[in-house]
Amino acid sequence: MADLQTTVSDILTFIQDRLYFNRADLEIEGQKHNAALLLSTLTGLLGGKILIVGEPGLGKTTSAEYIGALLYRMPLGAVWEAEVSGHPEQTEEKIVGRPNLGALNRGEEDVVWSAFSVLPVKVVDEINRLPETKQSLILNGVDRGNWSYLNQMQINDEYCLFATANYQDRGTNTIVVPLLDRFDVMVESKYPGANLSWMIGTESSPAHLLRDPQREQALQACLLNPNAEAEVEAICTDYGKAISERLSVPTLGRAERKTIRSEMSALPFQADASAYIRTFLAELSFCCKYGQKRTNEVCGEGCHYTGYLCYEVQTCPSNRLPISIRRYAQALAWVLRDKEVHLEHIRTILPYTCAHRIQWRDEEETQDHRDDVLPIHRAREAVRQVFRRYTEQSERIQTALMTANRILNGEDETPIQGEHPIYMEIMRDLGQEPVRPEFS
Repeated sequence: MADLQTTVSDILTFIQDRLYFNRADLEIEGQKHNAALLLSTLTGLLGGKILIVGEPGLGKTTSAEYIGALLYRMPLGAVWEAEVSGHPEQTEEKIVGRPNLGALNRGEEDVVWSAFSVLPVKVVDEINRLPETKQSLILNGVDRGNWSYLNQMQINDEYCLFATANYQDRGTNTIVVPLLDRFDVMVESKYPGANLSWMIGTESSPAHLLRDPQREQALQACLLNPNAEAEVEAICTDYGKAISERLSVPTLGRAERKTIRSEMSALPFQADASAYIRTFLAELSFCCKYGQKRTNEVCGEGCHYTGYLCYEVQTCPSNRLPISIRRYAQALAWVLRDKEVHLEHIRTILPYTCAHRIQWRDEEETQDHRDDVLPIHRAREAVRQVFRRYTEQSERIQTALMTANRILNGEDETPIQGEHPIYMEIMRDLGQEPVRPEFS
């Protein structure tokens, strides 16, 4: 019996070879991957939330549907049914649920929940075509998996969310910051190249491989019964067996996904990786003049920390950012069969967890040569800059963190100070006022 890493690898290989033509645009530990496919797979395994951006027709939604079908044993038609389209006329009744008219005629208040709110694989197609006022309809559900309607609530014990967005045009809207922050990662679905693009459509649509009309109808019937969890799981299990027999591709059940998440969360972080993450977060959140970054306070000219990341950004990162970094770094390490999370995992994941969350002080187009969409490119450059500063004093930073930990545990030691924002954060954690440079 294959181990779970092999199962996930076989699923990825099947999608790349049979369903989703793409080029490898990410290399880690000598292995080449397609970033959109890899991060979407990690999202499905973790039960995370991903924003996939790109030009129309480059497979953003399609790849998410295939991944959801195989990682959750959901017939492709059921995944389609649980899909919400972004458009100005979208309503809560179409997204979350609607009144049960039969019960309403009897004077009872009941809800018929939508497939989107009930099923674990959720896809929002072209999310930036939802007006900003309509985006609030999915804020709480996206964040916690709690969907409410008519004083009733649908709670998802397990779910993952894939949202796609085209680049800004006349038909799109700005995704509000609170909604952006709820996505763990953002990735770009890139053009596969002229040769692969020419091959698409030369054979019948690969979607038919994952269709199962009989079980799709059975799942649809289950949606009318709020207590049909066991029946839904049985249908998905049968679908997984049928797919494995017909296509020789493995799938994952609920118990296997739970085991994978447990193994991922147990992976420890190397001291170097942990210290680098804290150094990066310190630069994002620190402000010499105002104590921390705030959206409505802009640091003026002449700051001693002009050369650090804190001077280039406008906002303080939320507490969701380190959670996303930790979970996706552990997931990447698990997929690569590593026993610890190390610096390369962190540096790979960081740009995708930060790109949509950072608001830059200067929004001008960079003149640098780049292969990524601008937000990911700028985040990648920021990760590179902070890493360069970290490596210049990594041993001192690690020693400062270990010393602070011993002090907090009651030992009598002198904290190590320095000029980088991480040292200022350490002093604050110890309840001591850091020595701040003059603000000219």
